[in-house]
Amino acid sequence: MNFHAELSEMPNVIARLAGHLRTVVRKVFASVREELLPELTPTLLSGFAVDVARTRSQLLAENAFLRQQLIVANRSVKRPSLRRHERGALALLASRIPSWRGALLIVKPETLIRWHRDGFRLFWRAKSKTSSREPRIGAEVAALIRRMAVENRLWGAERIRGELLKLGIRVAKRSVQKYMRQARPPTRSDGQGWRTFLRNHSVWACDFLQTYDIRFRPIFAFVIVDVNTKRVLHIAATRAPTQE
Repeated sequence: MNFHAELSEMPNVIARLAGHLRTVVRKVFASVREELLPELTPTLLSGFAVDVARTRSQLLAENAFLRQQLIVANRSVKRPSLRRHERGALALLASRIPSWRGALLIVKPETLIRWHRDGFRLFWRAKSKTSSREPRIGAEVAALIRRMAVENRLWGAERIRGELLKLGIRVAKRSVQKYMRQARPPTRSDGQGWRTFLRNHSVWACDFLQTYDIRFRPIFAFVIVDVNTKRVLHIAATRAPTQE
């Protein structure tokens, strides 16, 4: 019984081995094609050798690829140009052909790559668009943002967003800025400028830095500078810094 079962399984085993053998032969032809054929002048024999290693889907894709270029080249104009859908078709077919550079005749490979990048960019731009144009926040929240912006001229977007969070309303800062500009267009008269602020206040800046002496020993320095007068108010240096 076991002997007869093994005999019945022989065709399946042979079919699997043949499939594996075809896969190995195709891989060998593909590797040889990638290494040697770019350096050789294309001929009828070399083209036939390459076609042996290709699948049916690859041959159909290359046939459509060449047919589309022939349609463009046969147009009765001095310099035929490809339409947008034709560029997309060539870029799509080239992705199905391993040796698409050898089958490209009417444009340069760099041009086709640029078309592919443009199509990829347009695809993701369309995919990232919102499905509806309705505002993401309610009309009551938008009205509240406008009211806060009008009644509190010195409040910025971050302050208004913080006040909304206290009320349990979560809104992005960019959304707050959007409705603030509608109710309170930015002008130079809102608040005081930086020069006015410096003129009305004493601003000090400090820094704690490390430097080295002529013998490359570390020295730590602490400096305080008056921003208004550009005068050094305090400086101290030590090799062992402490709190004092």
